[in-house]
Amino acid sequence: ERMKLFSAFVALCAASSGVTGFAGVGGPATRAFSQASRSALFSSTATDMKSSLATAANEARGLAMDSIAAAASGHMGLPLGAAEVGAVLYGDQMQYNPADPTWINRDRFILSAGHGSMFAYSWLNLAGFDLPMDEVKNFRQHHSMTPGHPEFPNSEHNTPGIECTTGPLGQGVANAAGFAASEKMAAARFNTADHKIFDHHVFALCGDGCLQEGVSHEAACFAAHEKLDNLIILYDSNDVTLDKMADYTQSEDVGARYEAIGWDVLTIDGHDIDAVTKAVADAKASKNGKPTLIICRTVIGKGIPEIEGTNAAHGEAGVKYVDGSKSGIGLPDEKWFVSQGTRDFFKDVQAKNKATYDEWQGTYKAWKAANPDLATQLENGVAKNFPSADEMFKKIPDLKAGTEATRVSGANIINNIAEMIPTYISGSADLHGSCRNYINDGGNFGAGGADKTYAGRNLYYGIREHAMGSIMNGFGYHGIFTPSGSTFLVFADYLRATIRVAALAELPVSYVFTHDSIGVGEDGPTHQPVETVSGLRVIPNLDVIRPADAEETVGAYVASVDRKDGPTALIFSRQNLDQNNGVDYMVRREGTMKGAYVLKKESAALDTIVIASGSEVQHAMKAFADSPSVRVVSMPCMERFDRQSADYKESVLPASCTNRIAMEAGVSAPWYKYVGLEGKVVGVDKFGMSAPGDIVMKEYGMTAENIKSVVGK
Repeated sequence: ERMKLFSAFVALCAASSGVTGFAGVGGPATRAFSQASRSALFSSTATDMKSSLATAANEARGLAMDSIAAAASGHMGLPLGAAEVGAVLYGDQMQYNPADPTWINRDRFILSAGHGSMFAYSWLNLAGFDLPMDEVKNFRQHHSMTPGHPEFPNSEHNTPGIECTTGPLGQGVANAAGFAASEKMAAARFNTADHKIFDHHVFALCGDGCLQEGVSHEAACFAAHEKLDNLIILYDSNDVTLDKMADYTQSEDVGARYEAIGWDVLTIDGHDIDAVTKAVADAKASKNGKPTLIICRTVIGKGIPEIEGTNAAHGEAGVKYVDGSKSGIGLPDEKWFVSQGTRDFFKDVQAKNKATYDEWQGTYKAWKAANPDLATQLENGVAKNFPSADEMFKKIPDLKAGTEATRVSGANIINNIAEMIPTYISGSADLHGSCRNYINDGGNFGAGGADKTYAGRNLYYGIREHAMGSIMNGFGYHGIFTPSGSTFLVFADYLRATIRVAALAELPVSYVFTHDSIGVGEDGPTHQPVETVSGLRVIPNLDVIRPADAEETVGAYVASVDRKDGPTALIFSRQNLDQNNGVDYMVRREGTMKGAYVLKKESAALDTIVIASGSEVQHAMKAFADSPSVRVVSMPCMERFDRQSADYKESVLPASCTNRIAMEAGVSAPWYKYVGLEGKVVGVDKFGMSAPGDIVMKEYGMTAENIKSVVGK
């Protein structure tokens, strides 16, 4: 019956438009329905749709109740409070195909309030994604597809339909700005006058916690300034946070704040399906250059009277009331109940979406035939099908660099990388000029003006490091472009939370962190990172590369784009460094790819190994140039070295030689892994000082003379 109504509705729309292909034998389509008949059928179809969405919303509530009760763990409030929002998005307003969850023109949905993960899992199951009911029942269990917070598909597991890893509040809405920017960039670079292959929207659902986190405001300002009108944030406004009711800690008018920074703001009853539908449809239709915030006034934990509307719903407190509450929302006692009507309804939704998908596939095929070079760029970008490391090395000649900072070396190398990888993009938190990571002739990304277009490859984030990291992750999740972004190393902690998530989600993004040590000099200890490199090294699945010269910088950049399963932090100096041009350039490049290598081999029986990284390698090479029994090892990346074979590691750091000394202008602790407890580390275990960089370095023992005296050879 539902399909009959749907078909009649389609026929009615055609008839109302004068499309005669839907006419009956009795006459033209325009005679098929009287005005009264049209009104009645519209009303009937709308009522049927609304009823189906309302039923699906309550059944999604039931799935969340049962899964959280079974796990005796999880957040009950949002899946129950925002159920109508989910019904409208998945049942009516979003463009997606569960049979192809990575379709590049699908609408994206991000659950920024990741603690409400059963919201996502319930709707993915109902919408037909490959998330079986057994996995819904297995919520928060070992190796399940339904972890406690949503996790982007990675080497550990794959949950189709999850667009990004969320849980740290504020990250999802900031990621969404990155998704939206990436879609704008893709449309500008790949759509043509004849074929539009990118025109999707980005939706994110958040709560008060996300909007209290500062990163959400940073990203909201960026989104408004760059006119990302393809971005729609739905704010589950229920007046509740975990500890207290929201008014205990906030009194601002969130809508007024967003209007002030350039967003459209709509306030609705989040349980009114008609209101949610109209608000989302209006936001999608808007092309006024403003992202949209839809404030959905909801009741947290709706459906369980004992907890609804209170901060007790912000967890699993409602578990003991689940069984007694189901009848109140029209559900039977059966666990994980989904009616056949709801299953049939979503089959109809899938059919509608499949028709859209099939039409897009035809457009894509025609676009690809007309634009083979663009198609190759796009498909290589999605697949991360880049030239191999060897191929990239061959295209970058021996630099034969003179004395220069590694940030200066990087200024040229990033352009080599950008030329070889058209989907590689750059950005900076107001420090392109200092960090030297600008893509020449790449253009600047943005909403227009003197030199901005959405096709630009250089993003200007403003002084918003945290948002930069989140937006870069959004680009990474979106999957077309490979992002990099820069700031001073000392500010890495401003975006540390985003680096951690990138590592967890295995995103191939890279960070260009310059001004890497006490060598910064006159700016003083506030700008001299001593603990930051080591602090980054402890993040699992993050490669931290601190090259010693221009050729190691080539190796570092190539390593960053050759890696497909996690992020890379490139650590560059402000001050000039000597080059190690006495060693073949390919030895230095390939050695960097391996994380560590013998830069100066002993000419007599091996007695001592000196290990150094970055700017300290020059001192080790100078100090022991004439020491026949001393080996100098450059170790730009501990993580890459640790992944090498046992044989290779033994060839660089033979176990038989225990007399080892490490040198780095940073805290000493990580180096004891390589020198042993009997070894020595020449490091910096206190904050720096304000003075010219060479003086600071000398005061802290970062000289050839000092390392020579420590080793004594």
